[in-house]
Amino acid sequence: MPVGGLLFTSVLIVAVSLALFWMAAFTLWWQMHAWRTPETLAATRFGRPDGGGRLAFSLLLPARHEQAVLEHTIDRLLESSHSDYEIIVVVGHDDPGTAAVAERAADRAPHRVRVVVDHHETKNKPKALNTALPHCRGDIVGVFDAEDQVHPELLAHVDHAFRATGADVVQGGVQLINFHSSWYSLRNCLEYFFWFRSRLHLHAEKGFIPLGGNTVFVRTEVLRAAGGWDQNCLAEDCDLGVRLSSVGKKVVVAYDSDMVTREETPGSLMSLLKQRTRWNQGFLQVYRKRDWKQLPGRGQRWLARYTLMTPFMQAASGVIIPVNFAVALFLDVPVGIAFVTFLPMITALVTFVFEIVGLHDFGRQYGLRVRFVHYLKLIAGGPFYQVMLAGAAIRAVWREQRGRNEWELTSHVGAHLTEPTGAAAPATTTVPAPQTREDVHQ
Repeated sequence: MPVGGLLFTSVLIVAVSLALFWMAAFTLWWQMHAWRTPETLAATRFGRPDGGGRLAFSLLLPARHEQAVLEHTIDRLLESSHSDYEIIVVVGHDDPGTAAVAERAADRAPHRVRVVVDHHETKNKPKALNTALPHCRGDIVGVFDAEDQVHPELLAHVDHAFRATGADVVQGGVQLINFHSSWYSLRNCLEYFFWFRSRLHLHAEKGFIPLGGNTVFVRTEVLRAAGGWDQNCLAEDCDLGVRLSSVGKKVVVAYDSDMVTREETPGSLMSLLKQRTRWNQGFLQVYRKRDWKQLPGRGQRWLARYTLMTPFMQAASGVIIPVNFAVALFLDVPVGIAFVTFLPMITALVTFVFEIVGLHDFGRQYGLRVRFVHYLKLIAGGPFYQVMLAGAAIRAVWREQRGRNEWELTSHVGAHLTEPTGAAAPATTTVPAPQTREDVHQ
């Protein structure tokens, strides 16, 4: 190779390697946020309810082709120990199967459950949520997904969090549970564990947070003043968090392993790919909307830019790291340059170690038996999972450039409702006496 070409290649390799190293280092450090000190970890939990004045909740449950899991979710919500809440199930006008399940639940519990019909020709989650928003009577609007397994004490803890902190938004924990279902479900569960257990707490502390899709609670007047959800955005939860952060609303994140909302991983790799495509495309849409530029702090804006572009940087790193490794082995570059190319590999190895420790902690907190084979699957599946993430990011960019914004629905079968061997039995609570409310079906 000519001297000029070798110099250019060497400089490029060093620049890319250092950028990947620092990106991975920052991501790992933020991922470890909750575990920095025992005090930090303790501060991530919900405070104990004081039994004080109660807020009223309107719980939105958008459901589309979810007849397999919807009834269980409604039944779990009806077990809530809180005395003042309503459940508004949003169904499509063209989805009679799900509507029938929702109507049966409303007939069983007319004091709690109402059904709202979404008549939009093109269906998606934010449109369903906006359809229900005018019907909300509560002080707080909460959002759940149709397959959620919700703890009976959650609303009491969220109620206390609002009153104790003066928050505008409270984000609770969400956890995928069925880590044993497939090789990719293992990594999918860990992603949720790190995100809700740790990373979101850092975002709340910094004043910029992309909210999670459910178990998120917003004061009704704040939500209405914000215009509800952006019905053209594929990551309406992230978008809402960015818009509320940009106008200085206070977001509190709380996580308790016994209080999280339990969910299932996508049932197939293709379903997971489509889900990640939707999220990545949504992040790209939020980035291009530029609401995050209204954040007052330069550090906040930098964090916003980095967070919203992370899926695409991860995809690039999944391609570049192997290329760097090949360059170091097969091209005649100086030893110092070759050494620099291995820096991203060092952070990758440290991340693997942290994931192994995280998997152990995940199993311990949820009473799940994590076997040696699961650790092997975690390590062996890492490169293949990275390829899937890269494919989802590339597909998201392709869809966005072509104006493809249709919602690719993730189907659910209730895999998280079947506990694996060694799992602790889920808690049960007696249904409280109902509070009288008028029977209204929209």
